[in-house]
Amino acid sequence: MYYLAGTESQKEMATPNLHIAMYPFFAIGHLTPFLRLANKLAKKGFKISFLVPTKTASKLTNLNLHPQFITFIPITVPHVDGLPPGFETTSDVPYPLHPLIMTAMDRTQADVEVILQDLNPNLVFFDFTEWMPELARGLGIKSIYYSIVSSVTVCLGLRLAKELEGSNLIRADLTKLSSSLPDSSVKLHSHEAQAHVAVMVMKFGSDISFFDRHYFGTIQSDALSFRTCREIEGPFIDHLESQFGKTILLSGPVLPEPPTSTLEPKWAKWLAGFQDISVIYCAFGSECNLKKDQFQELLFGLELTGMPFLAALKPPMGVNSIEEALPEGFEERINGRGVVHGGWVQQQLILEHPSVGCFITHCGTGSLSEALVNKCQVVLLPHVAEQIINARMMSSKLRIGVEVEKREEDGWFSKESVCKAVKIVMEEDSEVGKEVRANHEKLRELLLAKDLESSYIDSFTEQLQLLVG
Repeated sequence: MYYLAGTESQKEMATPNLHIAMYPFFAIGHLTPFLRLANKLAKKGFKISFLVPTKTASKLTNLNLHPQFITFIPITVPHVDGLPPGFETTSDVPYPLHPLIMTAMDRTQADVEVILQDLNPNLVFFDFTEWMPELARGLGIKSIYYSIVSSVTVCLGLRLAKELEGSNLIRADLTKLSSSLPDSSVKLHSHEAQAHVAVMVMKFGSDISFFDRHYFGTIQSDALSFRTCREIEGPFIDHLESQFGKTILLSGPVLPEPPTSTLEPKWAKWLAGFQDISVIYCAFGSECNLKKDQFQELLFGLELTGMPFLAALKPPMGVNSIEEALPEGFEERINGRGVVHGGWVQQQLILEHPSVGCFITHCGTGSLSEALVNKCQVVLLPHVAEQIINARMMSSKLRIGVEVEKREEDGWFSKESVCKAVKIVMEEDSEVGKEVRANHEKLRELLLAKDLESSYIDSFTEQLQLLVG
């Protein structure tokens, strides 16, 4: 059952008397979207208990817009052999160690049970902890699997599991999987499909496969929820509802609230030195580390555009600093029109700046949501898993951005392909550019429509009330 907009009588049902606990995976890319949803629910008057690693809470304080309703509940992260001292989230360790972060999270189960028993919430939102539904059920708490990845990604994963059960994963033709989905435009290249399978079957904490962790959490939860709207992912939502046979709740896009701070003076001054819509902003999130050759190829591509650029990137694999990884003579050649920065930046404020005309993104869901509500054009350069599927949705189905071309056999991209994608979205006489710019503006208007998000949040809270009974 879905509601696009609640009637007055329905809205009266959503009396703000629910207490909700949240326990997302220990990664900033998971904690942040959960907290954004918490802000939307707190705005309606709901009480939120947000379980978070002890030291990480301080990193999220500025994102808690309603501290009178949202309380951070500290979780002590157990030690796991192979992880460095003091770790708490995936941003503290390299990618190969992420499964051990999940193992640590699994070892909090007994503590979480005590906390939930003491808090006695009506509902608990979770994602990777597939043991949560059974634990919650024993305490009389309803559980909701809140997926921060798209319904398209879940559809593809479910289809993959059914198609390849008992078959040879290495030899199977995985590129044809999308043909049986509600929209076959979201296709995977051969190297992407093989990489997707490798992720799904790998052990991801406590000797449980990545797929099983998601699948069992989904089927055992009381409801499945997505951060999206039917206007974008409707056919995929319908498909999943038929497959799982359970309530699917849509929170709407859960757009980030407008920032209350101002842009740091050094960036404001630097951006002000360029014409409107002339600067490329490139950022790949808090956890993406490119290989050094691809890092340098990206910078060569930015240089090749001839446009000013700000690249906020992590140092490449095996390199200690950005400065160490820069190509020889690069700083002299760009001569002030480009900056490569290795630290955190105020992405929302940068994307809103009138000088920024193009955003090269890794297609993480948070970055995409920030991109879609701004006027700068989008170049898609995904790296892993759901980022690739997000990019395909944006480029092939919705056609609101241009994806950087990669080699079919291994996904390698060139400086020419980076430059080409930027030129397509930015040049006025490009037919493809005209199309994606127009589509982007239509989607932006839809997402920013006065009643869209409020209608979804109203319906979402009504569904939560109905679920609790």
